[in-house]
Amino acid sequence: MTRLLFVCNCPAFFVSHRLPIAEACIAAGYDVHVATATTDAGALAAITRVGAQHHGLLLDRSGTHPLHEARTFAQIFRLIHQLRPKILHLVTIKPVIYGGLAARVLGTPCGVAAISGMGHLFINEDRGIPRRLLEWAYRSALKHPNGRVIVQNPTDRDALRKLHSMPEEHNLLIPGSGVDLKTFTQAPLPTDAPQIVVMPARMLWTKGVGEFVAAARELRRQGVSARFVLVGPHDPHNPAGIPLEQLECWRENADVEWWGHRQDMPDVLAKATLVVLPSYREGLPKCLIEAAAVGRPIITTDTPGCRDTVNPGETGVLVPPRDAGALARAMGQLLSQPDKLRSMGRQARIKAEREFGLPRVVKAHLEIYEQLMAATGES
Repeated sequence: MTRLLFVCNCPAFFVSHRLPIAEACIAAGYDVHVATATTDAGALAAITRVGAQHHGLLLDRSGTHPLHEARTFAQIFRLIHQLRPKILHLVTIKPVIYGGLAARVLGTPCGVAAISGMGHLFINEDRGIPRRLLEWAYRSALKHPNGRVIVQNPTDRDALRKLHSMPEEHNLLIPGSGVDLKTFTQAPLPTDAPQIVVMPARMLWTKGVGEFVAAARELRRQGVSARFVLVGPHDPHNPAGIPLEQLECWRENADVEWWGHRQDMPDVLAKATLVVLPSYREGLPKCLIEAAAVGRPIITTDTPGCRDTVNPGETGVLVPPRDAGALARAMGQLLSQPDKLRSMGRQARIKAEREFGLPRVVKAHLEIYEQLMAATGES
């Protein structure tokens, strides 16, 4: 039985973005292990419920203390040494770097590095010392002799090609983690007033939350009666996290509504007339492909990852990043065109079915594992 070990920082992220792959591997006869931090009991239960074995890690996705990071690396190293997986699948920045370095030392037969986005340091073009250190770490970690690197958009693929010397065919583009089209079903646009504009994201400045609030204020000043809603968790451990006091202030001043983290996103998106994500950079945002699956027009930024979810003018609108004025204009124009909203929503669902269906993503991963095992002569 082929042993497959996933290493990911956050159990909730693994459940939302990778659990269907793990479940399909178990059905295909793999011995699946998952290593994450232990911060979410519900997510941990979901991992073990599908038949995977879970291993807890002392992994802080935003921590920088050298001793703590050394302990995390040592723990990942020991786990890989003890389990000796045939395939090591690393997800998110720290597991990719720490696990990639450990796999090279330990001679793990097959390695997969999934890079969902280039991270906070790649949003700005300033190539200071932290950025250069991260680039060096990526170059070192991605040199597995029988490895694959999965990215979610062409811009990240091109950036990684400049960082390491793997053969071009080992850099693979899989657009996102897929959407369950049976859970996120197409819903008619609401006809009730007022219209609801939803921004689904973690509460980070780099997601464009500040621009969304400013655009909502401007549209309200113009007399637009729509409700502007933030949906997503407070994230105090992220360097770009918005202080809780600021979120509460916006809510108390009625600038926007903040619904917090929601487990019922199909219902939330069905209530929306329009979905907005003015992010500065993404891998390929799952919230937008879920919105497309529900049949919602999208406004997002012309930035890596975000622009790859939209056919401009057909399924949504692209605006410049960090530009609240342009965002307000785009939102106001679409909200005043119900026929355009309906047309874009229909085309968004078609795009989701054609490009983002979950079975397509799962199949692509299983094929990668089979190719890697074939290269070892053990398939």
